Amino acid sequence: MAKWLLVDGFNLAYRCFHALPELTRGDGFPTGALHGWVKSLWKLADLEKPEATLVFFDLGGAQDRLALHPEYKAQRAEMPEALRQQIEPLKQLTRAMGLVGIEQDGVESDDLLAAQAVALARAGHDVIIVSSDKDFAQLVDDRIKILLPPPSANPKLGWRTLDANGVREKFGVPPEQIADYLALVGDTSDNIPGIAGVGPKTAAKWLAEWGNLEGVIAHAAELNPERFRPAVSAEAGKLRMNRQLTTLNLSLPTVPAEKTAPAVGELLRLLESFEMKGTLAEARSRYTQPELF
Repeated sequence: MAKWLLVDGFNLAYRCFHALPELTRGDGFPTGALHGWVKSLWKLADLEKPEATLVFFDLGGAQDRLALHPEYKAQRAEMPEALRQQIEPLKQLTRAMGLVGIEQDGVESDDLLAAQAVALARAGHDVIIVSSDKDFAQLVDDRIKILLPPPSANPKLGWRTLDANGVREKFGVPPEQIADYLALVGDTSDNIPGIAGVGPKTAAKWLAEWGNLEGVIAHAAELNPERFRPAVSAEAGKLRMNRQLTTLNLSLPTVPAEKTAPAVGELLRLLESFEMKGTLAEARSRYTQPELF
């Protein structure tokens, strides 16, 4: 079967935006994220050689999670204006490159991506998820792996693949315990409050001892350190809510496993319109070789 690349769109777009200088077109329109986006997707294609690539975007509004926890992601700052201006052109470039863009109002792109990853894996495909979002670690198995972007603090590390052993090394728990683990320690990026003071090592130790979140709650009176016993018992309802928030929804609709061809003329036109001269030259070289398509 084939290898599929599933890209967490905004996760990669933010990285591209912050990684490059503030490039602009002659009229001042920002283009830094666009340069980084196209080159990153080319880099991923060269690195992984996937059969096809799907890119997932948020349209806003995680309705199911907001119903549970109105403060979900409430702490996040507004998207920088310069990046906001580049989002629609970025999507246009994605489509022109022959990469399917997937988005749905009121549904988080993480859930759309997760459902697609599991469906492809069940059909016998290999799946590479491109994201630094730790929620995706719960999906990792023999078929599904994560490709982590180079860390901002040490870009020389390059892209790194996270398999099941890597998940255990990174978090101290296997993939099937990640949602429980995040429920206990919390997730500041999503504004999910864990048990105050409970860190990764304590959460991992409890899950190793009691199997899952329900096991930890059931044995609250036996937990060590003892100081956490009252909090786990009193906040059992919050922990169960957290578990719902951190669990990815795998029941969403998916798209057919089909490869799409690039619209080379449209891609070249877009790159020229954004005055991306170096990228345009590389695109002409890449997309005018008939044997590639």
